[in-house]
Amino acid sequence: MRAIFLVLLLTLTGGCVAPPVIVATPRAPAAAPQVTRDPSRAAQDFVRVVETVMPVARTACRERTRGVRCDYVVVVDDRPGLPPNAFQTLGPGGQPVVGFTLPLILLARNVDELAFILSHEAAHHIEGHIARGQASARTGAFVAGALVAAGGGSPVAVRQAQDAGAFYGARRYAQGFELEADALGALLALRAGYDPVRGVMFFQDAPDPGNQFLGTHPPNAQRIQTVRQVVQGY
Repeated sequence: MRAIFLVLLLTLTGGCVAPPVIVATPRAPAAAPQVTRDPSRAAQDFVRVVETVMPVARTACRERTRGVRCDYVVVVDDRPGLPPNAFQTLGPGGQPVVGFTLPLILLARNVDELAFILSHEAAHHIEGHIARGQASARTGAFVAGALVAAGGGSPVAVRQAQDAGAFYGARRYAQGFELEADALGALLALRAGYDPVRGVMFFQDAPDPGNQFLGTHPPNAQRIQTVRQVVQGY
């Protein structure tokens, strides 16, 4: 199994990847039985999805962005004990990285689910969500710290306010970012020849975050509706 998936790993400079900033795929319910597919078939499907989706993502990235790298790297983390998950982050020099844990690849029921998840993660980079989230966090920290300082707060109180402001700033737009990535991801999956409506059904069996205050993910029903609207208008 490890040999199969190592074919997908494109080594990053120095062999390290920055910690994931955006986690878009929810973990499967811990209490629910997880039905996984045949490992060999899952590996073949994932390779095929990467080979068909990523050229579309690179093209869209070049068309929609300026001054950012579009040479995506797709990595698979096969360390034992990891939950089903996917993420997008930036490697050395700003190279976009999309990562999957091995359990997610085995848990996805079909190529459409794999393609939608991969497209969703690629869309995060095209939409600039890491940079936008960091900018929002900095703004939140500055405003909160300035308010406490103006009120005569101690250095410790100012620092605590900055930390809280950064947290709020980073979370403020998180759900909107997810819906943006769902919409663009649906478009990328369509262009690559997959069915994003079928793909987004992955979320039907995932824990629903609901409409939580400062939650990072929107309700699953809203995500599914977003994808359906994109497909209807395509």
